[in-house]
This record gives sequence, C-alpha cells and structure tokens, in this order.
Amino acid sequence: MWNYQGYQNGPLNLYSYYVGYNPPTSVNPFPRFPSIHSSAFLSPFTFVVGDVTIQENTYVGPFVSIRADEGTPFYIGRNSNLQDGVILHGIKNKYFEKDNKKYSIYIGNHVSCAHGALVHGPCRVDDEVFIGFKAIVYNAIIGGGCFISSGAAVTNGVVLKPNSFVPPGANVDTQEKANVLATVPGTEEEFAKEVQRVNSEFPSAYSLYFGKNKCSCGLAC
Repeated sequence: MWNYQGYQNGPLNLYSYYVGYNPPTSVNPFPRFPSIHSSAFLSPFTFVVGDVTIQENTYVGPFVSIRADEGTPFYIGRNSNLQDGVILHGIKNKYFEKDNKKYSIYIGNHVSCAHGALVHGPCRVDDEVFIGFKAIVYNAIIGGGCFISSGAAVTNGVVLKPNSFVPPGANVDTQEKANVLATVPGTEEEFAKEVQRVNSEFPSAYSLYFGKNKCSCGLAC
C-alpha cells in the first residue's frame, strides 16, 4: 500500500480518537473524565466524553459516540462490544439502578450492540444481551440474555424479562407487549454468542495491529 509520500512502505494509519471531560453546563456542571480499562480498545474516530466507565476487553468500533454530557454516568462492562456507529446518550436526571447505584446508561458484561444501534438513557442492559442493527433501546430495562432484533424499538419504561426475544422491526412500548414476548430461539442465541465471541478477540488483535505505543495525540508510533 502506498503512503502519502508515494513510498511503498506499508499502510499509513491515522489512529485518532477523542476522549475527554464533559463540558460544564447547567444540566451537568461537573467535568468528569472517562475511566477506560487498559485492555479495552477504542477504534479510530471514537468519541467518548464525561463520566464513562469501560471495563476489561471491551471493543468500541469506529464512529461510536459515547456522550455522557447530559445524562450521566455511563457504565459498560467487560467483554462487551459497541460496533460501528453505535450511539450512547442520556437524558438529564433520569436513572435506573444496578447494585444500588444510579446510572443513566448501564451496559453489562458480554453485551453486543450491533452496527448503528441507539442506546439512550435512562436504560439498563443486563449481561449477555444482543441489540441488533439499528435497534433502539430507550427508557427500558433489558433482562439478561435478551435478543433485540434489527430495527426493533424497546421504549416507554418497559422491563424485558430475561431471555426475551424482540422480533425484527417490533415496537415494544407497553409492559403488556413485553410480557408476552417469546423466549430467544436457539438459532438467535447461537448467533449472539458467536458475535460476542468474535468481537471479544478484537481488543487484543487491533491493539497489536495499530501498535500499543501511542503518543499523547493518539497517533500510533
């Protein structure tokens, strides 16, 4: 591959992302810097601001926006993945609790948020959940092992019991709809596990690909 000088010296990688304090505002006056585990991986063009915790071996894909500048704090557990174009944002002073702590957004362990998904606080997503392509989760609690299919929406304060299956394009906006959902079919359960397994390899693989040693500007050296 030719670099910008025209020499065939291998790929030229601009490994840059933004991680910083939330700007002080009337709705969120206290600047907080994200806490990101050293084994997590932030892809190029990731944007992370505010009181955000990202745990071990979590993969954050390109063009992911994690913005704790209004609703706050956010928590993302270990071995989870936020794929390309995922958006996380929250509404001020709206929370769900997990282990006696309040979160604008809580995402547990082994969670997959597929390309283009929107997770908007207040919401709580427990362990081993799959959120499909361009799905929306807002003002909801998602029990462990749930599968939210592509293009579906889960909103309006509903609580999904563990292992609930939300069909493609469904709009689950009442508790009555949530209560009658079927359990996750075996094919979708295996698909979700495989997606999570593959993405769990990305943090270490991409860290080697881009190089562990980076200067303060974010460029691989």
